[in-house]
Amino acid sequence: MYHKLKPILLTLFAAIMVWSCESELELQPEDNRQSAETVFKDSESYKQFLAKLYAGLAISGQEGPAGDPDLEGLDEGFSQYMRLYFMMQELTTDEAVIGWNDGTIKDLHSQNWTSGNEFIRTMYSRLLYQVALTNEFLRQTTPELLDSRGVDDETRANIQDYRAEARFLRALSYYHTLDLFGNPPFVTEEDPIGAFLPEQIERPALFDYIESELLDIEDDLIAAGQNEYARADQGAAWMLLSKLYLNAPVYIGEDRNSDVITYTEKVINASYQLSDSYQKLFLADNNSNGAQNEIIFPVAFDGQKTQSYGGMTFIIHASIGGDMDPESFGVNSGWAGLRTTSALVNKFLDNNDNPIEEVADQRALFFSEGQSKEINDISSFTDGYAVTKYKNVDVDGNQGSDATGEFPDTDFPLFRLGDAYLMYAEAVVRGGGGSQSTAVGYINDLRERVGAETISGSDLTLDFILSERARELYWEAHRRTDLIRFNQFSENGIWPYKGGVPQGATTQSFRNLMPIPAADLGVNTNLTQNPGY
Repeated sequence: MYHKLKPILLTLFAAIMVWSCESELELQPEDNRQSAETVFKDSESYKQFLAKLYAGLAISGQEGPAGDPDLEGLDEGFSQYMRLYFMMQELTTDEAVIGWNDGTIKDLHSQNWTSGNEFIRTMYSRLLYQVALTNEFLRQTTPELLDSRGVDDETRANIQDYRAEARFLRALSYYHTLDLFGNPPFVTEEDPIGAFLPEQIERPALFDYIESELLDIEDDLIAAGQNEYARADQGAAWMLLSKLYLNAPVYIGEDRNSDVITYTEKVINASYQLSDSYQKLFLADNNSNGAQNEIIFPVAFDGQKTQSYGGMTFIIHASIGGDMDPESFGVNSGWAGLRTTSALVNKFLDNNDNPIEEVADQRALFFSEGQSKEINDISSFTDGYAVTKYKNVDVDGNQGSDATGEFPDTDFPLFRLGDAYLMYAEAVVRGGGGSQSTAVGYINDLRERVGAETISGSDLTLDFILSERARELYWEAHRRTDLIRFNQFSENGIWPYKGGVPQGATTQSFRNLMPIPAADLGVNTNLTQNPGY
């Protein structure tokens, strides 16, 4: 639905005070003469505004692929939501490295970032920008305003659905903020528009807010699996609640695994179905090849209508280099940046010397020809295996819709049923209730799909689950959160080039939280920096 955004709506965004107070968050209106009252004379404008909220996850400005950015201060491709979130979740872990020297990008994998890191700062800005847009949508759709505009009953009924979806999207961005930054500035639609210094919310209070929002909208969202593709429904809310509860020991110091069981069961018992092929989940037609029945909430990309140098454009192009053929991935070039470490590759091997080509597990989607498994020079693309998980081709090998091969159609599966199976199994092992035999069955469903050996009940341990989550979900933006939950992110886990040394090293536990950007601390006296920074 992103492409339906009308230019007239861009005028509204000038009225939104982006309250983090950073200069990077300056909006550029297309036409200052318009107002909300003139914009919303067209009843379709409400859906167009909602489309902008969804589009904020996929594109980076008002005109694709670049030229009129939402945020100033960082290259528009780098400032895109999914690209930044992928970097935060993957480059900081054992699952990905990047060979580029853009600014402080290598500090992410080395885990030696500071509060001045421009990628961390822009992730923070992007999250708060999304929240600000959603707040404005909710301000513009109150019953009082709809009454004053004479909105008809059918449109009002649709707007109630839109408001629930908007609140889900705000909860999602606040969840990412909770996970990454812990204690951000906090504003809702109840706060005024204009220049003010927002108060900081503590992590437990933000957890409670996200939980209460999701529970409050649960019955207002369209039934699981029944909304338009790529729009939020009950299943998306249940997945986000499951994520929130699974990580509750980190966020609030409480065990909520019984709630994980409750909400993953809701997902599993809904209409979703595992794709018959793992690879189909990551192809250009994953919205129609059967994978859409497993994908609960994607960030949708279209090679013609959501052109951006972030998101899947970045993930696919940057994964290609060396002896790889870009054409076989449905793109026109490789950017020679992203690879993985031997720590991930070894999770697929019986012993670390086995050739990856002999692995039966079909999730081992690596390119090794001309690549060394170990990384001696992180700047060299041929150091480290390449990942071939995502492609801009359909099941028949046809390139996506953009004839140039620049911008992919492949959607990013932010939430999918396979993850619900894994979360259920982890909650069982952690004592949340449920059934061990059911959990083993779910794991084996995933493993049988890819030709891996099945497991028995005695195999279902926390160590196994952490490794299985890597095998099933690598490069799907879960790894940093998983490693922190398993106490393996900073003090205990070691992988190549963590800590900035080839053999890897532990880092300090304060890095389990990202810093509040120095730029925001400099202008908002209500904010306190996270410990360690």
